Amino acid sequence: MRVHLTFDIEVWCGGWDQLDASFPSAFDRYVWGRSKAGEYALPRNLQILRRHGLKGVFFVEPLFSFRFGHAHLCTIVDLIRASGQSVELHLHPEWVDEIRPPLIGDCARKRQHLTDYSRDEQAALLRAGRSAVERASGQPVTAFRSGGYAANRSTYDALAEVGIHTDSSLNATYDRTGGTLGRHADLRQPSHVGAVAVHPVTVFNDALGRPRHLQVGACSFAEMREVLDRSHAAGHEEVVVVSHNFELLKPGGARPDRVVERRFDRLCAYLAACPDRFEVGAFPVAGGLVEPPSASVSRSADPVRVGPLATAMRLAEQAVRRLP
Repeated sequence: MRVHLTFDIEVWCGGWDQLDASFPSAFDRYVWGRSKAGEYALPRNLQILRRHGLKGVFFVEPLFSFRFGHAHLCTIVDLIRASGQSVELHLHPEWVDEIRPPLIGDCARKRQHLTDYSRDEQAALLRAGRSAVERASGQPVTAFRSGGYAANRSTYDALAEVGIHTDSSLNATYDRTGGTLGRHADLRQPSHVGAVAVHPVTVFNDALGRPRHLQVGACSFAEMREVLDRSHAAGHEEVVVVSHNFELLKPGGARPDRVVERRFDRLCAYLAACPDRFEVGAFPVAGGLVEPPSASVSRSADPVRVGPLATAMRLAEQAVRRLP
């Protein structure tokens, strides 16, 4: 079973009113996460992957660099590439109205999600973002994830138009995912939308029957391990795990979150110890298959459910993380 360890790499300034003043400290926190304990943002994630010999997929958000300079994007990409990891495209269009000169015509208001834009606008933003990432990495962008898991049919038409044929934007726990795709919003396993191969974020049911997406900062290691084991036993093709450059940090600062760090390290150790069951790496190269007009592109794969102990572990860990 394929396992994709995916990371959304992004920088935020805590608001939009004082961007220029806030950016230096925000970049330092989100990219480096420096404290007396070391660098616990992007460098620590890369170090853990390197220690276990695993490959991840790093979706890098470039629009911030149109405001603050391409060199900052190069710093991020160079860190990732130096660790032998792959760099792909991530977009948070909240940045669009902060950029001068503008990337598209309508920049008078802040539109948070990619689905707030027309197909032509989405294509323009994808082209600009891809060009920036490719210029920084020297490698072609082949995969995409939309910020906030926001994707609709126009997104997939725009992706095909600009030549990106792999996507991992769908997340069935988010209302804004799927949009005009209808049944596609319920995809649980790889499929395709038009010419784009779709790899949804893995969603499972916790012990209380509540749907939850498989995110390192939001699930216990026991939950992640059970999702892997039960998905493998059920014959699922792949599992897609989500994390971010800042998930090993305590909220609001640069102090390490030891609970999440240990959780991610245990996940990587488990995957590395089971190469006969789990193939960890990049998404397969998409062939640009075209969806037949009358074909059903949704394949049923019921979400796995984890046991009560695994969910209890998450609740206990959350309590520990709230302690001073």
